[in-house]
Amino acid sequence: MPRRDDLDRPELTRRTLLRSTAAAAAVGVLAPAGPARAGGPPQGTAVTKGRVRQSACRWCYGSIPIDELAGAAKRMGLVGIDLLRPEDFEAVKAHGLICTMTSTHDLARGLNDPANHDDCLAAINAAIEATAKEGWRNVITFSGNRNGLDDRTGLEHCAKALREVVPVAEQAGVVINMELLNSKVDHPDYMCDTSAWGVELVKRVGSDHFKLLYDIYHMQIMEGDIIRTIERDHPHFGHYHTGGNPGRHELDETQELFYPAICRAIVDTGFDGFLAQEFIPTRDPLTSLAEAVTLCDV
Repeated sequence: MPRRDDLDRPELTRRTLLRSTAAAAAVGVLAPAGPARAGGPPQGTAVTKGRVRQSACRWCYGSIPIDELAGAAKRMGLVGIDLLRPEDFEAVKAHGLICTMTSTHDLARGLNDPANHDDCLAAINAAIEATAKEGWRNVITFSGNRNGLDDRTGLEHCAKALREVVPVAEQAGVVINMELLNSKVDHPDYMCDTSAWGVELVKRVGSDHFKLLYDIYHMQIMEGDIIRTIERDHPHFGHYHTGGNPGRHELDETQELFYPAICRAIVDTGFDGFLAQEFIPTRDPLTSLAEAVTLCDV
């Protein structure tokens, strides 16, 4: 089995995707070692229960053309593709899918710094407009890195910016989701790196149209206690991401998280949003995706 450290470079691909409309090509260049293309999409659906509405994050499959990925996702029983820009909307719509989360601004330069507010809010507003036009639900945002800023001041800056844009989201029927990321391994210095910080921000903003994207992989690294956190804080979570830890690879026996129990906990909260598969395949990518989808179909 290859060493995970040799394969694990998700921060590069993810940041490239979020800062560039040419992301798909860039991800194909920067993707870690492993199959460049699918050996052939699995046949038939990977979903039989459908209690968890699942999608797949685009950047993890950057070497697969979007039309091919969307077709495979549809056959598996996924409802959409995550982390798209509007120029890719038509490709997923052609296969009867949706974009489950629209990309916006760079994750390192976020809302915790007032110097970034104009650019970030412009990107969020544009994503809200494009997402609402399709009748879809979610756009993403990020706190940004600390860069020497204390967490309390960063929280206040984020809340101020979000209060400006949340009324637009409310009117459009769209939810803005700030992603929780780990600052230990993949995103050093990122501010929104614990569920407690994120939940406090949601409370300060005070709108059902601002929630957290709870990334299970990232929060396992930062704090663990995944199921108890979901049970306690689920009203503040608008979206979920997966990933095997360590390494952000397949959800298989080489990693420590037991996704069937986690997904049952999500279902038990009455969650009606989306869980997006966000791991870097080390084997045939579409086969790995189908296996993860089946595992989470509880």
